[in-house]
Amino acid sequence: MALAFRLDGGGEGPAAPRAGALTTDRGEVRTPAFMPVGTLATVKALTPDEVAATGASIALVNAYHLYLRPGHRLIESLGGVHRFMGWDGPILSDSGGYQVFSLARLLRVDDEGVRFRSHLDGSEHHYTPELAVEVQSALGVDIAMPLDHVLPGDTPTPDQRDAAERTLRWFDRSQALDPAPALFAIVQGGVDEELRRWHARELAAREAPGYAIGGLSVGESKAEQYAMTEVACRELPVDRPRYLMGVGSPEDLVHAVAASVDLFDCVLPTRLGRTGSLFTDDGRVNIKSARFRDCATPLDPDCDCMTCANYSAAYLNHLFRNDELLGYRLASIHNLRYIQRLCERMRAAILGGDFDAFADEFLARYQPADEAARTEQRARWQTRPRA
Repeated sequence: MALAFRLDGGGEGPAAPRAGALTTDRGEVRTPAFMPVGTLATVKALTPDEVAATGASIALVNAYHLYLRPGHRLIESLGGVHRFMGWDGPILSDSGGYQVFSLARLLRVDDEGVRFRSHLDGSEHHYTPELAVEVQSALGVDIAMPLDHVLPGDTPTPDQRDAAERTLRWFDRSQALDPAPALFAIVQGGVDEELRRWHARELAAREAPGYAIGGLSVGESKAEQYAMTEVACRELPVDRPRYLMGVGSPEDLVHAVAASVDLFDCVLPTRLGRTGSLFTDDGRVNIKSARFRDCATPLDPDCDCMTCANYSAAYLNHLFRNDELLGYRLASIHNLRYIQRLCERMRAAILGGDFDAFADEFLARYQPADEAARTEQRARWQTRPRA
């Protein structure tokens, strides 16, 4: 699968904000870019056209889930995952390493792979690096992730080192298969700076077409997440895309783009939307709150999404108070468009040479759900090195 990456602006250092473009056989992805998560080949409750209308140019599916149900060979026989789900643009697939270690009942982990029982029916499986590549190749995705060993953020360093070394060996086996999809490498290492740095350097030497940063947003603090992201980025090739896995809070995206991350994915925008929690530049709001009961204006007058263009906050409040399914859809559309607009605004700021000013203003205004986290994030941003 042909894959190319170019820088359009920024990137004055190994960990500086940058705007670029990822070119695939199925289209171009302008970065920074957010990938809506279609775990089971669907972004929950939305059609592919609705997802594309939010500004998304690339989507994500999960190989672990599709391997278990309906099966990668079935999807292959039906023309591949693009045709299966009706998405014409590029698709990145996660191998499912995180899901194997978090959802399944683990039986054994060794250098050969992972033995587990399915969280669906208890059936036993032996998931190897080779099988992960086979599944993603059968799906016909544009970008694939190798099997990696993911541990919680508070795991002691010796165990993190074992997992990082195993992830390296698994990547070597995966890369040796020369799969059709572009195979990214995944940087692990927990919250140990030296381990992260070593792992990133080892993978950089293997000249992958792109690099993912994994094992974050799994229980570590925000400060640790931001620090490990920057540590990894400083060691990765500047001419290859960087992808921060599983991170999707607005404030986290701003910090990650500042460290030169290009790609993101997360279930957060749609998962929060289904609970009635909607993004604004002031932070999340609960649309079920009584203050929106008679609000005749859109939730966010500055938002150009289909929801804000056509419906009042009072109507959304009504839908959620009555558990109407349309509410989940409209909220998901808004949250996805909000994140896409944020990426567009960051790209414009980078190209205009004023990303720092944009980030300062955004982080001063945006209030995360946890006020302590907000204070920590602002302090870290204000004291960060500017190189």
